Amino acid sequence: MVSMMTEGMLLLGVYLLNLPFGYWRKTTRKFSKEWIAAIHLPVPIVFLMRFLTGIPLTHIPIFIAAFFLGQLSGGKIRQAIKNKTQPSKCIFIDLLR
Repeated sequence: MVSMMTEGMLLLGVYLLNLPFGYWRKTTRKFSKEWIAAIHLPVPIVFLMRFLTGIPLTHIPIFIAAFFLGQLSGGKIRQAIKNKTQPSKCIFIDLLR
């Protein structure tokens, strides 16, 4: 059994991992190769994080929620930055400006 602290940290990690991918996804045309990559590239990383820590399969819906909240939040950050400046496709570059 995994502690609540470990699972909480892992959920935060999943959320933070998806922020840049959601930011990138917002710059692409829907259903393009880039758009699909922005959604699916973090999936194996999230799977490995969950698998290596021994989180049970019954907790996957919580991880899916953290995944999509990260994607959504990254897109919202992009929209907020777009209203102020001309953003690039990289959240890190835009936040450093």
